[in-house]
Amino acid sequence: MPNTNSAHLATDAFRHRLSALSAGPRAAALRQGLRGIERESLRVTPDGKLAMTPHPRALGSPLTHPLITTDYSEALIELITDAKTDSAATLDDLDKLHRYVYAKLGDELLWNDSMPCVLPPDNEIPIGWYGTSNIGMLKHVYRRGLALRYGRTMQCIAGIHYNYSLHEDVWRAWHALDKGNTLSEVDFQSERYFALIRNFRRTSWLLMYLFGASPALDAGFVRGKRHTLDAFDADTFYLPHATSLRMSDLGYTNNPAQSALLPSYDNLDAYLDVLGKAVSQPYPPYEAIGTQRDGEWVQINTNVLQIENEFYSTIRPKRITQPGERPLHALSARGVQYIEVRCLDIDPFEPAGISLQTSRFLDAYLLFCALDDSPLLPQDASAEANDNFSRVAKEGRKPGLTLSRNGREVPMTTWGAELLDRIEPAAQALDALGGGDEHMRALDMQRARLSDVSLTPSARVLETMRSKQQSFGDFALDISQQHAEFFRNRPLPEQDIREFEESAAKSLTQQTAIERGEAGSFDAFVAAYRAYTLNRVSV
Repeated sequence: MPNTNSAHLATDAFRHRLSALSAGPRAAALRQGLRGIERESLRVTPDGKLAMTPHPRALGSPLTHPLITTDYSEALIELITDAKTDSAATLDDLDKLHRYVYAKLGDELLWNDSMPCVLPPDNEIPIGWYGTSNIGMLKHVYRRGLALRYGRTMQCIAGIHYNYSLHEDVWRAWHALDKGNTLSEVDFQSERYFALIRNFRRTSWLLMYLFGASPALDAGFVRGKRHTLDAFDADTFYLPHATSLRMSDLGYTNNPAQSALLPSYDNLDAYLDVLGKAVSQPYPPYEAIGTQRDGEWVQINTNVLQIENEFYSTIRPKRITQPGERPLHALSARGVQYIEVRCLDIDPFEPAGISLQTSRFLDAYLLFCALDDSPLLPQDASAEANDNFSRVAKEGRKPGLTLSRNGREVPMTTWGAELLDRIEPAAQALDALGGGDEHMRALDMQRARLSDVSLTPSARVLETMRSKQQSFGDFALDISQQHAEFFRNRPLPEQDIREFEESAAKSLTQQTAIERGEAGSFDAFVAAYRAYTLNRVSV
């Protein structure tokens, strides 16, 4: 049975909460939550092939540097901003990180597209290396396990992660407003973050339409694999109405172990229960692989998930971990601190991969998701949300596309327009508190995209490729070269360069200290890490 809750209707509760929080003594705090960005990008050679060089030493240690690291591969750089109260400051930090990296890359480029460049054979893609310490080897072995479970090619896909939190004063004020609740402030905050996640799950298909930017890919990415893509040219596959092949069924969700995982987002306990079991229950196909080959570790364990972060999701509840602490333990002990939006494609037309207008819209959208009523999300409603998301990822620009809302088909554009209308009060409130109009302008830009599909990033990608007669690889290389010139023509001030260089040197020193101070074998370290228990205590 479909979920019959009227979650799509505007609620008086949302407007009441927004009005109360934006007018009270802590109103300014509504604009002062934290926003952080994690941007992934492949290093490539000047001719657009995967860089086979190690992570540049001038960028520091990927194990210990807080801002510059690697994700799956040695070639997959990840730039991490500090969390700031203003998205403009966050984007400024991201810009500085790009300018520093380009100062140290030599002639290599950052690939400004979510789908990868021409890749070498799967077994030649270099896995991230983090040194010889136990924790460094654990990170490397985890990636070896990913290679066995999913293949290396798929994990060269890159994206943007957007971290978002409401200010602590907002939570205190909201907790005081909700007279009927008996939860502690910590548990109340966790409950409402899960409400945000449920609303996001119901409506995040809209982000795929508005910001999806990967309708095409290099033919080599799917060579030897079954797929339903069309040929764009001899070197490129695509889907004519796709918005985001990155977020389609080409990835983790095609894996049987992942697709069988159905975590509950009804509350923190239910979420912890499902993922806690997944990281502790053996999975027969992985047991057949084993954890070691010829005396070398090839995966951390043979469970459904090696660690919590292996579970692929479009949004995650998060809590900053303490040294040596696992993510689920942090959530269990101290509750949800922020959420991580993980479904954003790299915008190939933006040098940093994301625009300030996108960030402003996300702030209004996520505030709406947080404050609106959020019925529970049973499995049938969750499946409906997944299907809508998949439809838009693969055919979001298809004329007349419909989505399923509470079991009934509705035009995507009609639903999208309703959502933008519902988000508008949040944008207005944020602008009123800031004395500007940037959130409303960002919202108006999305209205234009909903009315005119040619304005969407995915449509612009295909139109550029057609007008310039470019393959996907030619398009992405061309635009990556343009962005490289943009950053290289704006070198950082000497003071900023010195600070980045000092951070890089400090991270290398920290890695060396960890390796020299190591006590105990790697086998014992893994055994202790795998001794997973999770006892949830309400706080």
